[in-house]
Parts: sequence; C-alpha cells; structure tokens
Amino acid sequence: MKKVLFVCLGNICRSPTAESVFNSILRSENKSRDYIVDSAGTSAHHAGEPADPRMIRHGELRGYRFETLSRPFVRKDFDNFDYIFAMDQSNYENILKLDLNGDFENRVFRIMEFSQKFEENEVPDPYYGGAQGFELVIDMLEDACREIFNKIEAEEI
Repeated sequence: MKKVLFVCLGNICRSPTAESVFNSILRSENKSRDYIVDSAGTSAHHAGEPADPRMIRHGELRGYRFETLSRPFVRKDFDNFDYIFAMDQSNYENILKLDLNGDFENRVFRIMEFSQKFEENEVPDPYYGGAQGFELVIDMLEDACREIFNKIEAEEI
C-alpha cells in the first residue's frame, strides 16, 4: 500500500484538488486499492471545513470528487505517509520544520518538481482570485499528479 499526502496552507483549495485529481488517476488506472491518498494544510484555520465551493465547482466540471474535510498537517503524518507533496515553498518549509531531526525530508517534495508542462515552481493559491486561477491550479495539478503517479509506479521516487 502506497500512502500519498498533498499539503497546502488551508487545505481547502490546492491540496484537496490534488487529492481529487490523484484519486481520479488511480480510478482510471485501476489502482485505487493500492493507495491511500489524503490532504492536509500547514494551517489549522479551516479545520473541519469542506473544500472551497469555487474549487469544488471548477473541479466537478472536470469530473473530480471532493470527499474530505480540511485538517492540519501533524508530525504523525511523517509516519503515516510515504510521499508528501507541498504546493509551494512556504508549505514545504513549514512541513520540514516539524521534522526536527531531518529523518523524513526524503519523503517531502515540492509538487511542481514533477510538472511536465509548466515552468512555475509553485502552485499559486487561487483563494483571492477569480475563475482563471482555479482553472490554472487544476491544470497544474493534473500535470504534476500524472507524473507523480508515473514515478511512484515506476519506483523512481
């Protein structure tokens, strides 16, 4: 069983979308039983809330399901997940701050390192923007998540 966690700031836009996109890839590849996929935020500000309604609307137009509630990233996630993908540099650094001895840094990645189509280093937070921002985030995550799936399946990460 491979365990994958996606992390952004509030866990209501980017990381639940990555979780939804990745789960969709797993369903299309008949691999859902081989994975546990979750998402979290480096801030607990939205804990217990569903994904942002705007993100849900844009994602559902592409066939994505948003099934989890926001939760904070916690130190125990290092033990529970094999792969942890941060949406931006700030989230990446905040995750690693909880890895006091550096024992898990080989499990933490910047998600855009896996992008094949985009040159951006970070997935922008669409929270304060319009529809184009949400669409861009989905485009970026579709690209990166497909490559992440390919790399995990090929045992290249």
